Amino acid sequence: MANLQLKSVSKIYPSGELALYKNNLQLSDSEFIAVVGSEKCGKTTFLRLIAGLDEVTEGEITVGDKNVTNEPSKDRDIAMIFQGNTLYQALNVYENIAYGLRMRKVSNTVIEQRVKAAAELLGLSDVLYRKPKALTTEQKQKTVFARAIAREPKLYLLDDPLSGLDKAMREKLRSVLINLQMRMKGTFIYATKNVNEALTMATRILVLREGFVQQIDTPANLYDYPANAFVAFTVGSPTINFVNGATVEKEGDAVYVVDGGLRLQLPENILSRFTSLDEYAGTGKKVILGLRPEDMKAGEDGFAKATVSAAEEVAGTLYADCDFDKYSFVVRAENVNKGDTVSISADMTHAYLFDADTRLTLLSRDGGYEKTEHPDADVTPLAYEEEETLKKKFSLSKTEVKKKK
Repeated sequence: MANLQLKSVSKIYPSGELALYKNNLQLSDSEFIAVVGSEKCGKTTFLRLIAGLDEVTEGEITVGDKNVTNEPSKDRDIAMIFQGNTLYQALNVYENIAYGLRMRKVSNTVIEQRVKAAAELLGLSDVLYRKPKALTTEQKQKTVFARAIAREPKLYLLDDPLSGLDKAMREKLRSVLINLQMRMKGTFIYATKNVNEALTMATRILVLREGFVQQIDTPANLYDYPANAFVAFTVGSPTINFVNGATVEKEGDAVYVVDGGLRLQLPENILSRFTSLDEYAGTGKKVILGLRPEDMKAGEDGFAKATVSAAEEVAGTLYADCDFDKYSFVVRAENVNKGDTVSISADMTHAYLFDADTRLTLLSRDGGYEKTEHPDADVTPLAYEEEETLKKKFSLSKTEVKKKK
């Protein structure tokens, strides 16, 4: 049974501003799903709608077997941890953890059992009677987590709770959350703009762009089989290299992606997935070629000579910004310096292809795709121009609202 289900959930504010458009999601028990996107993509609104802190404009939300679309927040059995959640400074750790239970008039016996269990789970037993000012940053954040789990809700909603912490502390508390979810077998929805954080924590990821769902799938599937160019750009670090506005040309049995002086042959494994090849080959119809930095290399032999404009180590691998003609690619490199001339190559068996107008993928899934039980993964996102048209429509509505005022 789905622990959470959203059916065509939209949120349009009275001002006419579109925050979320027809979101569909089916979440199973004990899942850890991350919601990623840039600022103002709709992550917080998404959580607030589920929690009942904002009203749904359209659609339906079901938790367990109960339709909670019009239920107040207090009746949804959901715990939400906000960005920068604070503790009550006048209360000790025990009372901070117990606060939500007392508000729900839970008996003292149950409160004591749950508070001590949560404290033990998070290593807070020795500081239960200290005030927040006597706690470390780690202990404060753990107390916030403990306050949520003591309620034993059906769902945990976390709105970038580690934002603002230094890298070392984020990594430490990230491990705490992962272990917490596994030990409790709870259902977690974690919103963050840190994509790498989502990739290491979640079993599935929902990618949002300005209120529109782009794709919902496992981290591996998002990386290898992005539904559109936006997902390909969002998932992966360093970000993917794009060749925009290229064409597809055939010479005998060979097929090339061509753009100015760039001419790269598509291998058989890519051609077998390029189901609409005839629609593009030799027609002038534009495509976007995607090549990930980890699939490109600066070496002796390659398709072009380039100049290194910068070099930086990422997760133990050196990457160089290589410029030639109108292009600038980030590629793997060894022992290079700014100003060096290098030859760059690409492993085209890992290439991506998208329609230049719709931005949707042109490559079908193959045997490497890890099929899950979730129907969300098979949903095709809106084409780029469809999203832009809808955004313009709501933007015009917003203008009309202002005029009426």
